[in-house]
Amino acid sequence: MATRDDPVFDVVDLIRAKRDGQSLADGEIDWLIDAYARGALPDEQLAALLMAVYFQGLSPEELATWTGAMIASGGRMDLAGLTRPTVDKHSTGGVGDKVSLVLAPLVAACGAAVPQLSGRGLGHTGGTLDKLEAIPGWRSELSADEIRGQLETVGCVICAAGGDLAPADRKLYVLRDVTGTVESIPLIAASIMSKKIAEGTAALVLDVKVGSGAFMTGMDRATKLARTMVDLGHDHGLAVTALVTAMEAPLGRAVGNALEVAESIEVLSGEGPADLVEVTLALAREMLDLAGLGDADPAAALADGSALARFRAMVEAQGGDPDAPLARSTLTEEIVADRAGFLARLDARAVGVASWRLGAGRARKEDPVSASAGVICRAKPGEAVTAGQPVLELHGDSAERIGRAREALAGAFAIAGSPPDPAPLVRARLT
Repeated sequence: MATRDDPVFDVVDLIRAKRDGQSLADGEIDWLIDAYARGALPDEQLAALLMAVYFQGLSPEELATWTGAMIASGGRMDLAGLTRPTVDKHSTGGVGDKVSLVLAPLVAACGAAVPQLSGRGLGHTGGTLDKLEAIPGWRSELSADEIRGQLETVGCVICAAGGDLAPADRKLYVLRDVTGTVESIPLIAASIMSKKIAEGTAALVLDVKVGSGAFMTGMDRATKLARTMVDLGHDHGLAVTALVTAMEAPLGRAVGNALEVAESIEVLSGEGPADLVEVTLALAREMLDLAGLGDADPAAALADGSALARFRAMVEAQGGDPDAPLARSTLTEEIVADRAGFLARLDARAVGVASWRLGAGRARKEDPVSASAGVICRAKPGEAVTAGQPVLELHGDSAERIGRAREALAGAFAIAGSPPDPAPLVRARLT
């Protein structure tokens, strides 16, 4: 009789089958993911399978099973019994995307429980945990009991995902990163949705960014990813909607950890950049609708201070001091307009790379980040500028880093004689 550690299938046969465009059976997928998560299959065989998936894709049935197997590799959070309906949001990441910092307390102020299990940034997009760790004392590591308790008392929590949630995803992500298969839409969808389903929320709103500062630079692929994730959520009994939102220019004006916290507090105080407010409110309304709280008014919760009060309560519950001064860089440098006109373009990716070079991001997960480094966009597309007016303001702690950031921003913006035609921030909605 075969034991758990004995091969049940011939891995090479399964690799060949997927390579040749055949569908894998549920039992084959379950076994592959389980065996790899347990260390019973070597990296080279899963690398070959991932490349086959990259080229051949996964059918909806295969993808649902693949995602379920990743969820089954670990535990699930139990959020049953909370007095508030649960709803979460996930963003595919962008430059200046500090929406979670505003959105979680905002939706909590309207009556929902928001379990926002987040991650750290890699490359030119900053991570939510990195941003909040700019607040003195704030901690990201919470136990399951602490998460449940905070959801009940405060209504929102932003913290690191526990190691037991979809552990197969962590192994597969590392392998995808070194095998050139990160861009596979089904593999992206399975990675995101396995963690969100394991998180235990009843509903989820997806913010799929599109543009130069996003993982998906074109509308076709962004929409395909959104559609894939929405359908996958439905397959697993999750209420899901998705918005595809613009990321050609940075969202808001601040890019960098402490800088984005400060801007988030401005929005929570009823102020802040109009684009950031618009996207945040659009996502909040989607979340409240899914949670059965469609009559709530998130704009009012920003204006009356209740969202800010929830943010402060969340920070305090996680050991942070909401009144502590945020870190400030020792050096700043301005990049100015060379002529008068209207800012016609501001490339999000270039600004993100500059912020990363200043120290706000990391190339490897173990790299430290600077709380104070980043870029302030003193002008945004459509705004009038005069010759010599600052367009970008660099914040860093070394002249060498500022010099490298300036290099990244060569050609990052353009000035024209008339303003560009306004483009919508929300490009599509999928249900």
